[in-house]
Amino acid sequence: MKLATLATTDGPRVVAVDTSAAEARYVDLAAVDASLPTSLRGLLATDGGVDRAAAAAEKGLAEGTFVEGDPQAPIPDPGKVICIGLNYRDHAEESGMAIPDEPVCFSKFGNTIVGPGDAIRLPAVSQQVDYEAELVIVIGKRAYGVSQENAFEYVAGYMNGHDVSARDWQIGKPGKQWLLGKTPDTFAPIGPWLVTRDEVADPHALDISLRLNGETMQSGNTREFIFGVDELIAYLTQIMTLEPGDIIFTGTPPGVGMARDPQVFLKPGDDVEVEIAGLGVLANPVVAG
Repeated sequence: MKLATLATTDGPRVVAVDTSAAEARYVDLAAVDASLPTSLRGLLATDGGVDRAAAAAEKGLAEGTFVEGDPQAPIPDPGKVICIGLNYRDHAEESGMAIPDEPVCFSKFGNTIVGPGDAIRLPAVSQQVDYEAELVIVIGKRAYGVSQENAFEYVAGYMNGHDVSARDWQIGKPGKQWLLGKTPDTFAPIGPWLVTRDEVADPHALDISLRLNGETMQSGNTREFIFGVDELIAYLTQIMTLEPGDIIFTGTPPGVGMARDPQVFLKPGDDVEVEIAGLGVLANPVVAG
């Protein structure tokens, strides 16, 4: 099942996405089952919410209970936005970095979250804004002290993500301002929808790519993960509680602009697309800040 957030005339609604037709159609889940929350984060936090949403989606599809609107970030208000650095072997190699012995973790804030079609806004104070296509894990239930063996039970699903990075702040400033380089407004597009765990046979065997103005800049596969989905969840929950709707960016494959010769950075007027097998395409324009 594909779940999305739609801006409708009645406000934001969590919808099931039907992609069998030429254009995507959206089933209004709360219109079918009024007891369901109207937000995706709320749905994930509801006991049995995903199963109830699946039943509502099936019924709504059969009855034609569709709604129109503009797709938004699937989870516009995640409680946590956790990111993993250097998690692809081939990207670590292109960066000239040693393979890490444990996950390299950092975070973004809610101000970075935007959805499909929303603009990535380049800060006037940065001239080296880079692109990074990423698989995003969405947490489906409260998790603390989770074993690697049981970790997938806590995954609601997956979606495309774009970890936009101001390299001249991240690594060019004195002291290397990782936090400031990663957290400008609009620097974490996600979407276009969440694909539930049951529809992703193996998250460690997904083709992932990024196109800049139609040209493929990144092309990789999650088989190059240094730390898998289960390892990341077990590692993080040693020290923090993950809640429904929290998201984890899992790192990027090779081909980033900083590692190219000559280097390539985003500029106003660019169009960027992140595509992961089975998860759709996340497209965003780039504008001046």
